[in-house]
Amino acid sequence: MILSTTPTIEGRTIAEYKGIVFGEVISGVNFIRDFKASIRNIIGGRSGSYENELIKARAQAMDEMAGRAAQLGADAIVGIDIDYEVLGENGGMLMVTASGTAVRLA
Repeated sequence: MILSTTPTIEGRTIAEYKGIVFGEVISGVNFIRDFKASIRNIIGGRSGSYENELIKARAQAMDEMAGRAAQLGADAIVGIDIDYEVLGENGGMLMVTASGTAVRLA
């Protein structure tokens, strides 16, 4: 599966548009990570635990989107967009949504 944020794949022709596909992941953030992140906010620095959670959620959303495109018979997804939202009481949930257009290449 070729994944691209661009509307085309260089050197390839889009033979068929299969439709818009999505991948969504909602991930909870636990108390220990919150506590460590609040300490980092006070003293400065990066929050490795939050960064790792974000990387993992993004990869899961992309994998889910690619799986849905494959079910449609696509071999590429173009125009990919990734969105991030914080949900829940006190922002305790992270939602990552990946979307794009599933296509079959010539």
